[in-house]
Amino acid sequence: MHSFAIAAPDRALENSLKFAVDRKTKPLGALGQLEGLAVQMGLIQQSLAPRLSNPQMLVFAGDHGAAKAGVSAYPQDVTWQMVENFLAGGAAINVFARHNGLGLSVVDAGVAHDFGDEREGLIDLKIAPGTANYLEQPAMTAAQCAQAIEQGAGVVLGLAAAGCNAIGFGEMGIGNTASASLITHCLTGTPLAACVGRGTGLDDGGLARKQALLDQALRRYRAAGGDDDAFAVLAEFGGFEIATMVGAMLAAAEAKMVLLIDGFIVGAAALVASRLAPELLDYCVFCHRSAEPGHAAQLQAMDAEPLLDLGLRLGEGTGAALAWPLVAAAVAFLNEMASFESAGVAEKCSEAA
Repeated sequence: MHSFAIAAPDRALENSLKFAVDRKTKPLGALGQLEGLAVQMGLIQQSLAPRLSNPQMLVFAGDHGAAKAGVSAYPQDVTWQMVENFLAGGAAINVFARHNGLGLSVVDAGVAHDFGDEREGLIDLKIAPGTANYLEQPAMTAAQCAQAIEQGAGVVLGLAAAGCNAIGFGEMGIGNTASASLITHCLTGTPLAACVGRGTGLDDGGLARKQALLDQALRRYRAAGGDDDAFAVLAEFGGFEIATMVGAMLAAAEAKMVLLIDGFIVGAAALVASRLAPELLDYCVFCHRSAEPGHAAQLQAMDAEPLLDLGLRLGEGTGAALAWPLVAAAVAFLNEMASFESAGVAEKCSEAA
């Protein structure tokens, strides 16, 4: 697996960006989180006039061997059926991407279905028809995990070459909240029970069963000497869609793109990627606070303050697509809003007056 050369943005411009924001015709700090977002965009692009170009949503899809054991409220076939829905333009992410002018591609990282020959909007990176069942064995081999990371990186390099400098990350995979829960527990140390939620809608009995199954998977991993190394945890419990997303994120940060991080499952990929390359977090915009309980642990571990808190728990990248207009607005006000000087607007009176 190739190593990614991810450098933290040079902070030499930071004071100039903050000064530009502070001189806009508004009280200091009056645009709240948008002000920090504008500064972040300038630092990522090393420019006092950043530009967002050709933004793209990538939805990574994969199946999980553990899904057949009952960690989800939905049958595994829903993964490929939803991929077909994405390709037909009928899912929530399609609506939000169209509404906000975002390109959209679906990456088949390992769906247990044959989608036929080349399909418009589908990128075929299938490693296998789903992972192995991590209740019994590692979800993937180290070689498969490395391959997924490489392939994810390749997709992003193609988008960068096409002039894209902002990528929204989404996912689809029945059983992947369970996978994200295990990854979150191992990488943050948060008790497993606090990382496990209802996913696509488990009732109380289903939630208890999910927790018991994940506890069983964790005990098996620990008994085999499994530690909290990010790559090892990803291979043990991840999905091909999560591992492919990790590679895409690493390549995007290396290319100094803006990474729009969706909710809990995308957050699990960001957690892994940031453990492999901590500088990656400088390029991430955390788009929303998921209703999944484990998301809070991820956000705390990555010191992240999301833009939206709407009770979303759909996945697909919907939170990233919904937050995009805020990112665009932050760049727009930095570039277009008048300063006190240029507008001839008087600033507040001094305290002595």
